[in-house]
Amino acid sequence: MPRALIVGGTGLVGRAVARRLLAKGWEVDVTGRDPAHLPDDLAAAGGRFVAAARDDSDQLLAALGAGADLLVDCICFTAADASRLLPLVRSAGATVMISAKAVYVDGAGNHVNSETAPRFDGPVHESQPTVSPGDGDYRTREGYAANKVAGERVLLDSGHPVTVLRPSKIHGPGARLPREWVFVRRVLDRRPAVFLANRGAGIDHPTAAANMAALIETVAANPGGRILNSADPDAPSALEISRTIAQRLDHVWREVLLDEGAGPLGAHPWDTRYPIVLDTTASLELGYEPAGSYAETIGDEIDWLVAAASEGGNGLSRIDHGYFEPMFDYEAEDRYLAARA
Repeated sequence: MPRALIVGGTGLVGRAVARRLLAKGWEVDVTGRDPAHLPDDLAAAGGRFVAAARDDSDQLLAALGAGADLLVDCICFTAADASRLLPLVRSAGATVMISAKAVYVDGAGNHVNSETAPRFDGPVHESQPTVSPGDGDYRTREGYAANKVAGERVLLDSGHPVTVLRPSKIHGPGARLPREWVFVRRVLDRRPAVFLANRGAGIDHPTAAANMAALIETVAANPGGRILNSADPDAPSALEISRTIAQRLDHVWREVLLDEGAGPLGAHPWDTRYPIVLDTTASLELGYEPAGSYAETIGDEIDWLVAAASEGGNGLSRIDHGYFEPMFDYEAEDRYLAARA
């Protein structure tokens, strides 16, 4: 029975990877700080929780034990994190580090966290230039990508079979920032209209955690030092995403497609001035088969959001936080609709 160790495995990506591998007969251990964060279904399927802090090298080594066929690090953010992982990498058949598409820069040096939005010439290939490696606080807009690149380089330069995955907007049940909530809540609130800035044309490639899990399984069977983009096989626009969610929840609303510069109305998480699409050719050439399209994989997250909202209390507070507040100005929307009635 092959064994996998997932560092930071109780989060969105780690859970998806654990579910897929357990279903394929793997032995799976996940690390974290709180065993209560291990979902019941994973424990019932045989997943095991191992208490280990990400910044404690001894605890990580103890979690690895005699070795693993697959090592996945979901919470490697800095060069220091990567350095602490190296002793484990040496005893793993294949290693995967989760990075991000935020590392890519366009011809002018802009990235997704820049003040100026990036404008890529087409689908972004793994050879696209990145920000320079750096340190400092990885939790800042400028520090996040620089630290990710620094961590990537530590692992890729080790000479061991480490694959770096660069996903885009990750979605799935348990997401810390479930972007689809902007449309799900509107349905639950029975809103008569959906407002979309820039006519809903914004495209910012989504990545299902289930598709990441499928790619990681493929990497486990094909160890190697490389960088791979990870994204859904399709890149729907914000308008298409809103329609997918409304259709799944059997809701009909008026689509108010606002032109650029129409004001604060219509804000949503996919409002990019220029499309951001990841080229996943390299992943497909490795033998990866996606778990499904955006519409085929988003259902589990939608169901989870509806369930959390029905529970209220802590379930809702985890997802309906300040990030979304500007996107739910119902009073301004009602004034807009009344003025045009």
